[in-house]
Amino acid sequence: MSNSQNPSGIKDKVAALSKNFQTVDIDGHDLPPSPAPSTPRNGRKYALATELVYTEGSDQYNASSVPIYQSATFKQTSASGGQGEYDYTRSGNPTRSHLERHLAKIMRANRALVVSSGMGALDVITRMLRPGDEVITGDDLYGGTNRLLKYLSTHGGIVVHHVDTTKPESVTAAMNSRTTMVLLETPTNPLIKIVDIPSIATAAHSANPGAIVAVDNTMLSPMLLNPLDLGADIVYESGTKYLSGHHDLMAGVIAVNDQVLGDKLYFTINASGCGLSPFDSWLLLRGIKTLGVRMEKQQGNAQRIAEFLESHGFKVRYPGLKSHPQYDLHWSMARGAGAVLSFETGDVNVSERIVESARLWAISVSFGCVNSLISMPCRMSHASIDAKTRAERAMPEDIIRLCVGIEDADDLIDDLSRALVQAGAVNVTLDGFHALGNGQEVGESSSGASPPS
Repeated sequence: MSNSQNPSGIKDKVAALSKNFQTVDIDGHDLPPSPAPSTPRNGRKYALATELVYTEGSDQYNASSVPIYQSATFKQTSASGGQGEYDYTRSGNPTRSHLERHLAKIMRANRALVVSSGMGALDVITRMLRPGDEVITGDDLYGGTNRLLKYLSTHGGIVVHHVDTTKPESVTAAMNSRTTMVLLETPTNPLIKIVDIPSIATAAHSANPGAIVAVDNTMLSPMLLNPLDLGADIVYESGTKYLSGHHDLMAGVIAVNDQVLGDKLYFTINASGCGLSPFDSWLLLRGIKTLGVRMEKQQGNAQRIAEFLESHGFKVRYPGLKSHPQYDLHWSMARGAGAVLSFETGDVNVSERIVESARLWAISVSFGCVNSLISMPCRMSHASIDAKTRAERAMPEDIIRLCVGIEDADDLIDDLSRALVQAGAVNVTLDGFHALGNGQEVGESSSGASPPS
């Protein structure tokens, strides 16, 4: 008997095929045709460079690129609502979900969430604080982080302790049963200090088992550091930086392993409506795929530039140099030195002339972009921190921050050399040139050997 004469047989075959090709995520939840899980269903784990690029999809048209679901609402099948995976993009969107699963994979997290900016991510995290809660954080912070914490301490009744987080004993001394959150950055910005995440996380959880250790991993990205593996409870990043890589979007990323914590953070995102838009989610997903090759080139360039500056007598702050006081600590946690470094000239006016004399180096805040940037943090990204506080935190007013891109390293060095000479920052002789004004002569510090493999 033919199938046309046996409708029940056809239904059985369709049911069997449907069972074999169910669209479920890695937790077994039913999904619409897209997005599919970003992790291979067979559970195989690839090298990070591969995982960054590989995203599994089951779009109904087999699209190679995850579709942009540029829709604010989704039709439901029932008058009572709640029948579909998505109903309103503020609460969830297929493009954003695919990005979040992909980020969870590469950040070695159980759950990732994306919002409209890096500061938006920190805002979501700090909304868990209540009046009287105490926060311990560093004395070398991104200006925006400092600004938000200042607002919370002034208007929200939150007690904020700024300590030298490079000294675990200083952090421990500030801890007590009311310590609700420990907020860390490593390397710090712009002093490039290194924080011992495992030691501080252990101490925080001992002082208060309910304390949350949150780490801003923007400076290194998941390519070079995974703070969740080191004891952190929350990792957050500005997706505007390395994850995107092109400064054509703003985004914030939060990653956790604890399901309850993830649900709390999602509640705030859904309630406040700060979830990342579908188009920006698509852009960020595209940027992540090239993170590996971009970071490899950028930190290679940064290593050469750091060695160049140090060999010519400048005080350079970069964890790829063995002269860095916390070189060993950094490499015990991280897989690379990153692509942000800073150096000092000893004179604010000289530093200003260097910045304004550069041509290839664009004067701009932020970092992580494919093109190289130069800035004076005390005049730009950290200007929101008053001069008195900057002095108390030993932040040199003359410090210059270099955010290295993917250009040819020789061109970047040549342009920087010209700017140094033009600004009068070096003493030029027949044998070359060396720095003036900071008390450090050529050969006084290490030449900066290559980091360990």
